[in-house]
Amino acid sequence: MTTDNPEIANEQVADQALTVEDEQESFDGVHNTDSVERVHNFTSRFLPYRRDLVVYLPPDYEENEERRYPTLYLHDGQNLFDPETAYVRGKDWRVDETADALIRAGEIEPLIIVGIFNTGEHRLEEYTPTADRKLGGGHAELYGRMLVEELKPYVESRYRVLPGPAYTGLGGSSLGGLATVYLGFSYPEIFGKLAVLSPSVWWDNKAILKIIAKTRPKPRLKIWLDMGTEESKTGLRDANLLRDVLVKKGWLPGDDLHYEVIPGGKHEEAAWAARVESVLRYLFPPR
Repeated sequence: MTTDNPEIANEQVADQALTVEDEQESFDGVHNTDSVERVHNFTSRFLPYRRDLVVYLPPDYEENEERRYPTLYLHDGQNLFDPETAYVRGKDWRVDETADALIRAGEIEPLIIVGIFNTGEHRLEEYTPTADRKLGGGHAELYGRMLVEELKPYVESRYRVLPGPAYTGLGGSSLGGLATVYLGFSYPEIFGKLAVLSPSVWWDNKAILKIIAKTRPKPRLKIWLDMGTEESKTGLRDANLLRDVLVKKGWLPGDDLHYEVIPGGKHEEAAWAARVESVLRYLFPPR
């Protein structure tokens, strides 16, 4: 999809993501980490498109058979662990490596991380909460039902996870960041931690700001929010507006809200990969 609006051109480039690959059933040690598992062709009664899942298990998962773990669900799963499936080949987020290093150093709580592959050309419609007059979209509600009613129960039936919003996070970048905000506010009883990287606040005349402003009471969410200074003409201004709406609703910077502006930060996988460590430290500190 193309646009003659230069303010959103960078974000639409990021929307042209890879489709799901079918030949690999699982892969271990892509970055010399203990365990990354792949689940193929997850289906939903809410959405017609199949998608793969990638699940990172912490270093002690097999040893501590009685232990249960918090969980972080991340959109755009093909960009997280494997340089071969990343949108920019060779430029994945290295989430497994970063989590492994922090866990082994005792600097974050051990956790399970679930990457949810996007569905390529359908990414925009699934990650947007409202329909834009020119660009379409607006099926994030159905994506959320798939996530909450089907995918999350599947993960919980297969892996040892801690229940409850205090132990469950959701995250993503760009349109994935927009979807994270929308779904976090839609399901605060499910997701208590949000990683909102470079969110596409611009979508549908900044409709997400109105959605947040109308939310009552204030949901109990711990939110990481960031934006780079070189992402788009209006990206930083829009992120500031999102921060302001959150603060007005009662979020406290330095407490349940962390807002970070990244000098020189661009709208790209490498920039988001560089933030993973800080995001994990904030949302999953050691207990």
